[in-house]
Amino acid sequence: MKIILPMAGFGTRLRPHTWNVPKPLVPLAGKTMIDHILDRLLPLDPEEIICIVGYLGDQIETYVRERYRVPTRFVRQPEMRGQAHAIALTRGMVDGPSLVMFADTIFEADFGGLPTLREQGLDGAIYVKTIDDPRRFGIAITDAEGIATQLVEKPENPVSNLALVGIYYFADTGALYDAIDALIASGKTLKGEYFLADAVQVLIDRGQRLKTFTIPVWEDCGKPEELLQTNRYLLTQMDPAPGAYPDSVIIRPSFVDPTATIARSVVGPHASIGAGATLDGVVIADSVVGGGVTLTNTILAGSILSADARVTGAARRLNLGATSAATE
Repeated sequence: MKIILPMAGFGTRLRPHTWNVPKPLVPLAGKTMIDHILDRLLPLDPEEIICIVGYLGDQIETYVRERYRVPTRFVRQPEMRGQAHAIALTRGMVDGPSLVMFADTIFEADFGGLPTLREQGLDGAIYVKTIDDPRRFGIAITDAEGIATQLVEKPENPVSNLALVGIYYFADTGALYDAIDALIASGKTLKGEYFLADAVQVLIDRGQRLKTFTIPVWEDCGKPEELLQTNRYLLTQMDPAPGAYPDSVIIRPSFVDPTATIARSVVGPHASIGAGATLDGVVIADSVVGGGVTLTNTILAGSILSADARVTGAARRLNLGATSAATE
């Protein structure tokens, strides 16, 4: 099985943190977003991972190639025409089953039964999560057996609470490419983009049986408040044991990179402190602090600070991009 990871978007909802780095390299809970995703996918022993990149994609390629030995290919999407268009760019690279997953989702799922789906008369799987308000996402409508009958992208009045989490398995990826061709030929777009859910609907209309599987955990990372929630979730699951700092208190669960300097500070709970960061006279909780950040005599909560930001004085909630500064 091959894995296809579309990650070519601009990450506009996470700005200013995505001005200098692509969204998959935004840190949380001591790793980057792509690290957390690959942690969950590599146990599948994929034949190859295909990353579809765009904005700042060279950073993603360099990062993954330096840290991972799994066979990986990088495909560039020159213009943002949507998820389905991005996947179409991998035509000729996959001739069997594939797992397609969006790269801004932290999940817990069991993929163990995928190889046997064909034996059950199924053509693939659609992963969903039951949520109260799925209007920001796509939804799946199913029959009594859990087979998808209709997918609706970002419905104004959802008739189902099964949100599409952006994880799909296709036993025959060639059929998916044909469905994307049909979608693009139809001209059906949403805000100028071709959505994967619409291509999957073509498969359903052509008679494919795609079963929905509800996953227990789905943490989105698309917006700052969601990134902080995902950071909290990951830290709680990991519960890392930070090092000892004689004149400071580290409240778990929190992550402190071993190269960070912590003095006269209270860190945590749910704080993630990046490599080379310096904290002196700081109280910080529920925050993500990037590498090289300097914090002095300040109180922070619910904040995201990108690499090399500097903050001095006053209690506040901040959302600072790389190299930014906030002073009293």
